[in-house]
Amino acid sequence: MSSSPQYRDKIKTLSDRLVALQRPIRILDAIKWPASIQDAFLARDGKALPNLGRDYYEHMPLPFDRHQLGEEFARLEIDIVRQLGAADALGQIMRNTAVQYRQVLAMLGCRGTAEFGHYSRLLYGSPADTITGDNKTLLELGQDLCQIFSWPAASHLTPPGARQYDAEFAVEYLAKRMDEYFGKGKVRVELSDEIVSDAAAGGDCIKINSRATFTMQDLNVLEVHEGWVHIGTTLNGREQPYATWLSVGSPRITAIQEGMAVLMETLTFSSFPRRAQKVSDRVVAVNMAENGADFVEVYRFFRERGDSPEASYKVTQRVFRGAPVTGGAAFTKDISYVKGFVENVGFIRSAIAAGAPQMIPMLYLGKVTLEDIPVLYQHYCEGLIKGPTHLPPMFKNLNGLYVWFGFSSSIAGLDNVRVRKHFAHLLRTQ
Repeated sequence: MSSSPQYRDKIKTLSDRLVALQRPIRILDAIKWPASIQDAFLARDGKALPNLGRDYYEHMPLPFDRHQLGEEFARLEIDIVRQLGAADALGQIMRNTAVQYRQVLAMLGCRGTAEFGHYSRLLYGSPADTITGDNKTLLELGQDLCQIFSWPAASHLTPPGARQYDAEFAVEYLAKRMDEYFGKGKVRVELSDEIVSDAAAGGDCIKINSRATFTMQDLNVLEVHEGWVHIGTTLNGREQPYATWLSVGSPRITAIQEGMAVLMETLTFSSFPRRAQKVSDRVVAVNMAENGADFVEVYRFFRERGDSPEASYKVTQRVFRGAPVTGGAAFTKDISYVKGFVENVGFIRSAIAAGAPQMIPMLYLGKVTLEDIPVLYQHYCEGLIKGPTHLPPMFKNLNGLYVWFGFSSSIAGLDNVRVRKHFAHLLRTQ
């Protein structure tokens, strides 16, 4: 059916409508905090809650009428069914995306209230959720990772170095690296005074926080995390001739995106223990906030563990964006890094075990979920979906990846506790 010109035209028209409708929605912009909040909080030694409530967000009006936009998404859902049929697989993906955007609009209408946390859980999940195909919760996994990355061995590793590179150097360095990977001038890297994180990717641009400083390892992480993954999948999505919605993503694709970005840090050996611990810390922080801890309590948890005031503030601020600082709710997006990492690894291992390695590069088609991939692959084979242009080296030639995951799958079946006990005894004798 996807070979029909009429069908392709319908997909293109409906997809373009979806892209246009979501364009003004910028979740992180709608819940961001100015740098002055951090300065004031740390000046009071982290002993008083930030002065942020419902009224703060009411003074940050959304750049659109969320009720009207919600109605337009609902009309799009109806038109998808009318034109493609309720059972059409690509239509179902677009409908699921439109439904999520209506939930996003509802969440943004509840900024500063506990209801914000309710919608965040619907969209991104919760630390209490179990790993797909397993009984272990994301919180349990996050706690395990926190323990692993704080093992004594981490303190014996070469530290990543001082943060000696300023934002201007970061822009110059990353711009050169992006030109080498994507081609001259395809990706912009620029300074920003508006983002809270050290860096953020959007569209074909990486923004660097003008106040931030970096180590070289930080910059290597940004190259593969923001560049190869987030920018790469956006550009691949933009090259789609019909399924143009693959260039943009609702929260349903966040886990695979952030998880793939963390996996890429790992496969390129760009990451380091403190960086990895930050990812697992976020799951713990979300859980604390959901279970009633207020902003100061979460902040003090990380300070008492030995983290710096700035690092403790950053992880805490990430999970309280949009939610009440008094606790009981959280912006749960940050569980996506751990959740997505585990699920992407599981998908890759399963694709290899099932004799379907050709599915693996589909992770880079654009903004997708794991559940989308079989459907998209079928339409790729039929010519409606364009294969990914920008692929990391290990995804272009899957031989090394196949061997790496083959060994890891075999090792995973060992009794790791007994193995560790054996070598622990050996190492103690030295």
